Amino acid sequence: MKRMSTTSRRRSLLSRVCLVTAAIAIAVSVPLAYVQRAQADKWDDKIASLQAKADQYQAQADKLKAKADTLQNKLDQITAQVKALQTKIDINQKKHDKLQADITANQKKLDNTQDTLGEILANLYVDSDISPLEMLASSQNISDFVDKQEYRSSVRDQLNSTITDIKNIKKQLEDDKAAVDKVLTEQKSQRAQLAATQSEQASLVAQTRGSEAAYKRLVNNVRSQMESAAAQQRAYYAALQAQGGGDSGVVGNFVYANWSGNQGCGGGGYPYCAGPLDYNYPNGSQYALFYRECVDYVAWRMNHVYHKRVGSFGGVGMAYQWINWDGNRGTAYKLGAVPTSNPQPGDAVVLPATYGFAPVGHVMIVEYTSGDWVHVSQYNFYGTGEYSTMDIKKSGVVFLRFPSD
Repeated sequence: MKRMSTTSRRRSLLSRVCLVTAAIAIAVSVPLAYVQRAQADKWDDKIASLQAKADQYQAQADKLKAKADTLQNKLDQITAQVKALQTKIDINQKKHDKLQADITANQKKLDNTQDTLGEILANLYVDSDISPLEMLASSQNISDFVDKQEYRSSVRDQLNSTITDIKNIKKQLEDDKAAVDKVLTEQKSQRAQLAATQSEQASLVAQTRGSEAAYKRLVNNVRSQMESAAAQQRAYYAALQAQGGGDSGVVGNFVYANWSGNQGCGGGGYPYCAGPLDYNYPNGSQYALFYRECVDYVAWRMNHVYHKRVGSFGGVGMAYQWINWDGNRGTAYKLGAVPTSNPQPGDAVVLPATYGFAPVGHVMIVEYTSGDWVHVSQYNFYGTGEYSTMDIKKSGVVFLRFPSD
């Protein structure tokens, strides 16, 4: 009788009480029935009003979540850009530091070479005070004199060439460093701009997440009010049950009789009957439904007892949604079910949403048929998450046959 939601249990209270009102009210005298129906409708109206408010808040929270997720994706992209740019800056910074070290080393080499050249020039200058005739006289022969002259010229030329090379290297290093400095300056400017955008985007994400959290708190507050209203309603139903009756009734075209009363785990074989009511997906039902709700029991029994192929309802499994979902064909049809006018054991029975009786519908499973009557088993008929059986007429319900395995 409940639609499964992966984000909230906003329908669970309605589904847990969906069939109680008429099951009690119809069993007593007509004047009292009107009084009881009015009393039950009072809580139904309040719960429905609170549900509408919760849905509104939840829709706003979902909208803000989607917006925050989009903003977060953009922030992640900016963060990735900042990280990539920082990597480039680190690489260029290493190039800059190496060039600076090379420039320093080259300058030291230039200074040493110039010092050496100065000493040689000083020596050459001293030697130049000796006249060629004196140098020739001091030489052993003419060849020795020529060698000395060539040696001076060679040393001078080599030193001049070395100094020129060092100066060229220095200029190239300084040009390279200037180019790297320019790139670093541009990249650091880009990083500063991205960091500002990143900070602004992070602020937007935080604000949106905060607004989302505020609406979620509103949703939780409304759900607490719904829990309180549902508790009052359950107490009222319990008081009516204590007066007797409630085992048969007629609501529109829907006729039921011989309700067995709640039987705990009963004889349906459902393995989760002792577990917590409304245990939530994804930790719960394989069909993306709630444990001990009518929908999960029927899906399980069709699948495991009657060997029908029943897949996940994908979070849309409220009883009425099996046949109608937002004006379109319901989830049961999407899972391969087809309507039938000739019910057989293992077929699902869907009672459409009926205001004041089954606000979110109810599902049962056919166990056997007898003429115009169908014997069904079910869970959660009185909102307590328990097993029961009853007989229903074929009118006022939709029979669905799921495909066999």
